Amino acid sequence: MPTDSSDPAASTPDDSAEIPYPVVFRINRVAYFTVPMVALVVVLLLGASYWFAFLFVAPVALYMWIHRLRTVVTEDGVRAVGALSTTELPWSEIAGLQFPKWSSVRAVRPDGERVKLPAIGFRDLPVLNVVSKGRIPDPFEAAANRDK
Repeated sequence: MPTDSSDPAASTPDDSAEIPYPVVFRINRVAYFTVPMVALVVVLLLGASYWFAFLFVAPVALYMWIHRLRTVVTEDGVRAVGALSTTELPWSEIAGLQFPKWSSVRAVRPDGERVKLPAIGFRDLPVLNVVSKGRIPDPFEAAANRDK
């Protein structure tokens, strides 16, 4: 049940279905369209001066960054895979989630330390609730129950 945060209606699983672990949350595939655009800009700059040749690293680095960023949810916990590091968090070490305005979702540990969860957005919470077996609450469900 891999998701790329593109369609919340299509990614909401049935509660009675068996969940195939691991569940991987990735950046939306539309982000890959930036790679040829950056390559085009580099080629245009290269036409102005050969000193810009070192910028050919930029599209490759961008592709690798987009491909690597992900959050993997397993029965045991969460693995946050960043550009240069990977952080494992067992469910017992997650006290809650934090949603900064212009940044990645963060898992908050009981000691207050925050760990970025790449590629997870607010709209992924219903899926995350089901995959975590209720350890991470679904605010949409709570709001619907409160309105009844």
